[in-house]
Amino acid sequence: MTTEFVLALGREAITLTLMVSAPMLAAGLIVGLSISLLQAVTQIHEMTLTFIPKIIAVAGALMIFLPWMINLLVDFTSRLILMIPTLTG
Repeated sequence: MTTEFVLALGREAITLTLMVSAPMLAAGLIVGLSISLLQAVTQIHEMTLTFIPKIIAVAGALMIFLPWMINLLVDFTSRLILMIPTLTG
């Protein structure tokens, strides 16, 4: 196992983590910005107003993107498991 291999594996794991978390983060960001804009326009400054729509948006994004996320994670894990015999020498 070389240093380059470990760095490439770590880079791939971080990239996968960002790809898996991006849909939920983007949904929360979009909903949060739109509600903040609505609050600025209407001058309603209630701090708790953003929580429920963000939770619903993140849950919706999770339900929509869950099969894709599971496929990415299963592919990565299966590649790691298949690599185990090559690491022992």
